[in-house]
Amino acid sequence: MPLLTRRSFCGAAAGTLAARLPARADGRYALQHYATEWSYASGKQYRDPFSEIELDVIFQDAQGKEQRVPAFWAGENVWTVRYAPSSTGRYRYRTVCSDASNADLHGRKGELEVAPDSSSNPLYRHGPIRVAPDRRHFEHADGTPFFWLGDTWWMALSKRLRWPADFRTLAADRARKGFTVVQIVAGLYPDMPAFDPRGANEAGYPWEPEYARINPAYFDMADLRMQSLVEHGLVPCIVGGWGYHLPLLGIERMKRHWRYLVARWGAYPVIWCLAGEGTMPYYLSTDKPRDAAMQKHGWTEIGKYVRTIDAFHHPVTIHHSENSRDTLDDPSVLDFDMLQTGHSDRASIPNTVNRVTGSLVREPKMPVLNGEVCYEGILEASRQEIQRFMFWACILSGAGGHTYGANGLWQLNSAEQPYGPSPHGRSWGDTPWDVAYQLPGSQQLGIAKALLMRFPWWRLEAHPEWVEPHWTKENYMQAYCAGIPGELRIVFLPAPGNAVRVKQLEAGVKWRATFCNPSTGQEHDAGPVAVDASGEWQMPNTPIIQDWICVLQKA
Repeated sequence: MPLLTRRSFCGAAAGTLAARLPARADGRYALQHYATEWSYASGKQYRDPFSEIELDVIFQDAQGKEQRVPAFWAGENVWTVRYAPSSTGRYRYRTVCSDASNADLHGRKGELEVAPDSSSNPLYRHGPIRVAPDRRHFEHADGTPFFWLGDTWWMALSKRLRWPADFRTLAADRARKGFTVVQIVAGLYPDMPAFDPRGANEAGYPWEPEYARINPAYFDMADLRMQSLVEHGLVPCIVGGWGYHLPLLGIERMKRHWRYLVARWGAYPVIWCLAGEGTMPYYLSTDKPRDAAMQKHGWTEIGKYVRTIDAFHHPVTIHHSENSRDTLDDPSVLDFDMLQTGHSDRASIPNTVNRVTGSLVREPKMPVLNGEVCYEGILEASRQEIQRFMFWACILSGAGGHTYGANGLWQLNSAEQPYGPSPHGRSWGDTPWDVAYQLPGSQQLGIAKALLMRFPWWRLEAHPEWVEPHWTKENYMQAYCAGIPGELRIVFLPAPGNAVRVKQLEAGVKWRATFCNPSTGQEHDAGPVAVDASGEWQMPNTPIIQDWICVLQKA
């Protein structure tokens, strides 16, 4: 019989939900965009339920549109389905089991009544994230623009970040600073061999030894963390595993791993990242060319599979040491390009700018963002001024978002237990996470995002030619500019000692200019904007000698 748990994750507890909806004994209830779940128990026994049985639930809305949602094995003889309805009204559903003779799992029918909700959380109010029609940025399901400001918590589903106190502390800090995305790995971690004790959570590892089957208890603990992110308004960008785990599991087991992730978390407002460093072989591989080729083909096949089983059509990407497009045999599997452009402080600037601008002109057209660059403090460098530079240079060059990272946070060092060496034998550093998360760069990228949110940032177009001098491949330390014709110019000044002219200002438009300090958010009037006959304005000196943002708005 179905287990009538009827609890809603993503912020609405069962008691709260029941109190807000009328009682009805023969139906289920949900709120629009919230994940709701229930379970089915099988009286028929299976030797290996995870491997022998697949259960799907087909939902049909009032207009007749169907979605086929995989259920996940919850342990013993129980399977659970999670669903987030995209609209209000009455849904019908029925179960489809790979063992059609099992009457407990196959052919079960019911109805789901969906009510509207007035939550202040944008992930409920506006719905999950998708790629916008312009193929340059992201938006919510209702068309509200969504700005990707990501943070890197690769190992945060492990017990290295204690639940609940430490995890919630970090989530609250990132939400307060304006972050919107957390990049997090689903248990198959980087920088460690399989079944390394550093990768366990309170319930062990995501898979049993020899990859015999999934460990539902691991994911029960991971659920708590995922739900906390969403409750804080943070979108989980879920990395299925680091690329080198694919030869260890094989393609078929990795598909089952991904089916489990989609079943567990597809009802949440998530983004899928197929793998981290998708074609990078294991550090100690004895045949790296063979492994890299296998991984490129394998992750392409898995990407296509994920797209077929995800009824919610969440955006899909893959992380790599260069770009997503060249990591797969078929880049059309991807919805956006996630770059990684280096950890070498200022020496990573040319590669960063070239990769962003290069990807934006490639086909197929898709949003581009830097998913990993210059963790703050890595190699005792890449401090806050580099964080500001990478953000502004990428965004004003046309990137659809940006991801920050702090050394010590991605691997979750603690003072008592530093992460220690990677398989290659060296450590990336021992800064504790509770020090790393307070490094000034995260606050300053929050300031940068807050500045952008004052304008229709999704309409920005990169126009380096609107300022002189501007960055070139001979000098990346000159100005970066983007704007909206006749309305807005945003200029990043990495070297404010230079005399900068703003060009191609439209005739008949009255402008006002403001200098913004990117490290504090303080603003200073830049004085009158006297546009000459050629449509140019000579920018005055900045208040102090450092990097600045200059904003010109239509008055």
